[in-house]
Amino acid sequence: MGMTMTAKILAAHAGKEYVKKGELIMAKLDLVLGNDVTSPVAINEYCKAGCQEVFDRNKIALVMDHFTPNKDIKAAEQTKKVRDWADEKGITHFYDVGEMGVEHALLPEKGLVVSGDLVIGADSHTCTYGALGAFSTGVGSTDMAAGMAYGKAWFKVPGAIKFNLLGKLSPNVSGKDVILHIIGNIGVDGALYKSMEFSGDGVKNLTIDDRFTICNMAIEAGAKNGIFPVDDVTLEYVKAHSTRLPTIYEADADAEYDEIYHIDLSKIEATVAFPHLPSNTRTFKDIGDIKIDQVVIGSCTNGRYSDFEAAAAILKGRKVNNRVRTLIIPTTQKIYLEMIESGLTKLFIEAGAAVSTPTCGPCLGGHMGILAKGERCVATTNRNFVGRMGHPESEVYLASPAVAAASAVTGRITHPSELEDK
Repeated sequence: MGMTMTAKILAAHAGKEYVKKGELIMAKLDLVLGNDVTSPVAINEYCKAGCQEVFDRNKIALVMDHFTPNKDIKAAEQTKKVRDWADEKGITHFYDVGEMGVEHALLPEKGLVVSGDLVIGADSHTCTYGALGAFSTGVGSTDMAAGMAYGKAWFKVPGAIKFNLLGKLSPNVSGKDVILHIIGNIGVDGALYKSMEFSGDGVKNLTIDDRFTICNMAIEAGAKNGIFPVDDVTLEYVKAHSTRLPTIYEADADAEYDEIYHIDLSKIEATVAFPHLPSNTRTFKDIGDIKIDQVVIGSCTNGRYSDFEAAAAILKGRKVNNRVRTLIIPTTQKIYLEMIESGLTKLFIEAGAAVSTPTCGPCLGGHMGILAKGERCVATTNRNFVGRMGHPESEVYLASPAVAAASAVTGRITHPSELEDK
């Protein structure tokens, strides 16, 4: 029996010719990631274990993004702890305000992840990098500590689900709608500890940003990782962002999959996840008059330049509803600067939106957009659990940047096509 793409990457990093589902392996790491919430815990465990050195100061990335710019004294102390440790160990890739971005957008942009890599991160959405044909997954802070010290980690080889993508997306439909559609169908545990492997002729019609978004939310279906095949789209991105050469792995023709789904991209509609699960999805034929109080466009899921282009196409020449706080949060300084230079920032401000420096901020209910009791938010983020963005009696609706922007204009959950003739 052949191997899946994920199994091949794990086998190569474990120094084995073949691995099978359920097998426990020790594999070498290409990158270890932590942020301002998880890194302090990992550093404590690292020190408690008596570790003195890191395995490679160039293969550890510490990104201060969740509560930065520091929202309070505790956040400042957390960041200071990581900064001091990074200085002591000579960590090359330490990113704080002014240089940082939201980690899962920043690392690919910096060229720190390429195809064929094996990456762990003490953040559940580390699975984002599967868009580049890498195996990447979230781990706990203890595993992060061991990874920083030894450059290795234990893995149980996951089973896999194959998603055969066909056709092409319709206008106003994006990668966010694809992954919400999938999670709505299989549920939040539909891929529990499995690899979500995407393939098929439809892949070529998805942009790299679509793929980042889809892999980012693999964890919302319970997956160990999400991964796309390496094609010209992938290689073009890697070449533009990294000096490292990619390694291409392909699933064997006789690879074993636990399930196979065939998805016609042309039939996917704009989709919204209602509270309080990403699987509670509806298309617009089932969405009534839902008034909202806030819109957030950003996060590691949908905070890239193409996402803001999609939002700007809706907001150009329009004003956001005066009852809706609209927050625009680019995920990196590079994207922020591109928005300024292209005029998008001016467009958003003239439309009545607030534009922020990069931060995770409101996505996790951290700061920069907390919801009050009874308030509703349409967000391009990845989770809408109870109290995720503030008060436990607030509500978060997950949607694409186009839907979020249209909703900001009308003050209720709105399909972009509703504004086309207005």
